Amino acid sequence: MSLIVQKYGGSSVADAESIRRVAKRIVETRKAGNEVVVVVSAMGDTTDELMDLANQVVPQPTGRELDMLLTAGERISMALLAMSIKSLGVEARSYTGSQAGMITDAQHGSARIVDVTPDRVRSALDSGAVAIVAGFQGFNRGTGDITTLGRGGSDTTAVALAAALKADVCEIYTDVDGVYTTDPRMVPRAQKIDRITSEEMLELAAAGAKVLYIRAVEYARRHGVTLHVRSSFNNNEGTLVINPVDGESNVEEPLIAGVAADLSQAKITVVGVPDIPGKAAQIFTTVAGAGANIDMIVQNVSAAATSRTDISFTLPKTDGAGTLAALSHARDAIGFETLEYDEQIGKLSLVGAGMRTNAGVSAKLFTALYEAGINIEMISTSEIRISVVTRADTIAQAVRVVHTAFDLDAEEQAQVHGGTGR
Repeated sequence: MSLIVQKYGGSSVADAESIRRVAKRIVETRKAGNEVVVVVSAMGDTTDELMDLANQVVPQPTGRELDMLLTAGERISMALLAMSIKSLGVEARSYTGSQAGMITDAQHGSARIVDVTPDRVRSALDSGAVAIVAGFQGFNRGTGDITTLGRGGSDTTAVALAAALKADVCEIYTDVDGVYTTDPRMVPRAQKIDRITSEEMLELAAAGAKVLYIRAVEYARRHGVTLHVRSSFNNNEGTLVINPVDGESNVEEPLIAGVAADLSQAKITVVGVPDIPGKAAQIFTTVAGAGANIDMIVQNVSAAATSRTDISFTLPKTDGAGTLAALSHARDAIGFETLEYDEQIGKLSLVGAGMRTNAGVSAKLFTALYEAGINIEMISTSEIRISVVTRADTIAQAVRVVHTAFDLDAEEQAQVHGGTGR
């Protein structure tokens, strides 16, 4: 008997018909002799809609009450799914994150898992039932409050349960057939990837690929959990995210695994910074104090006449206002002249472990963007990734031309079964 953890995203449980379809799949898995734990997201775009509603009520809702509101979405999904499974003759029990033993720190909105004690889930499995767990949420022992795990929290919940229960596989069900070489909504001829390393998947997730979230991939890699990304709309094989043994490589490993686009970032330029030791440290200490997560950083060569330089960096748009306020408050201490804020940017990232041993990747990337008339504003690299910042209104074209330049286009169009991509 195998223990399988299945996670279903919002588009997979978007309405009553979808819930019944998912319930049927779960029952088939259970009747095949497997123990099944299911993690569900809120229906459709419920979380976004609840967030929009909260912002209509108050401009800045408090973290505790926002978490109480947002966790309602998953509770609806889990209860409805358990009802549907029971109607098919299989026992099912639904649990909130706290009931399932998801213990977190006290950070509302982006809590991190500190312990998993799935005693009630294990008990349900031992009695022959399917355990349905609300994703995205947990419980802090110190405060006694409900918390949420942030974007992609249901993926993280599923992986954490799979690790704690020593599951054979963690299946992530979504609205596409697996991990693609880029977003098939943006490039219809994107190719499905059969196998991808956790290292490559980490880079794609960090670069904006939404099919898996970086925290879930990190957790799976750290705890040796095998991920299988599949569609809940058919029985096709999806994409296996594997953890190669140290030193092991796939001799047929493709040069490029995929192209990711991210429109969620903004750019801040600190203009006229004195070009003396310690100023960058002051700037980024201030930014860290504002709780912002920095991605790319570029410092210009200082002007000979003024001995001043500009420092630009990218960060999530949601961190923009707080970071600008913190830097403005520290202006006199740092000694910079002005701040510039730009939300109209997009980041394109090219990812592939094959870059390590192949020359000319950068040249091909930059040539493709040049021939399409797309200007590059910032560049950053890692061993298996190259990222560039361009204008937001050119990012879709940039992804298409780069995808084609690296021979990633499939012969047939990819099929997106549901969801809005929001």
